[in-house]
Amino acid sequence: MIKTLGRILLLSIPVSLSPVAMAQTPPTSTTIAPSPSLAKDSRCFEIRTYYAAPGKLEELHARFRNHTMALFKKHGMEVVGFWGPTDKEKGSENTLVYVLAFPGRPARDRAFKEFGADPAWQKARDDSEKNGKLVERVDSVILAAADYSPLK
Repeated sequence: MIKTLGRILLLSIPVSLSPVAMAQTPPTSTTIAPSPSLAKDSRCFEIRTYYAAPGKLEELHARFRNHTMALFKKHGMEVVGFWGPTDKEKGSENTLVYVLAFPGRPARDRAFKEFGADPAWQKARDDSEKNGKLVERVDSVILAAADYSPLK
């Protein structure tokens, strides 16, 4: 799915929603070569967009707030920030967006593999979903900073 964010073009890659792989599976690689304007020394950034099941957005926020944030830190995953749309027609009732940063793609892949296998994550996920899945879909976009970006 292609979206625009201001003047930035985003390519969304759906992520599998299997129990262990839900938030942890690396997106499928693309065949398009990266732009030469991407910084060679950029960290790996990932924008993740979660679409909550109907009525489950606050439970999803609670899982991140009470469990996932500590597990991200445990596995060396740097949280840049979390956001939610403010307009209903843009998903304010079911959408959560966050950005992670990693030293590089291999570090990202390793961190998510370890995170997905962590028994504390599996318990938090399973406990939070006793009354049904919290997430209907996850989109993931892996990014590198442009060579002129102040954030690399």
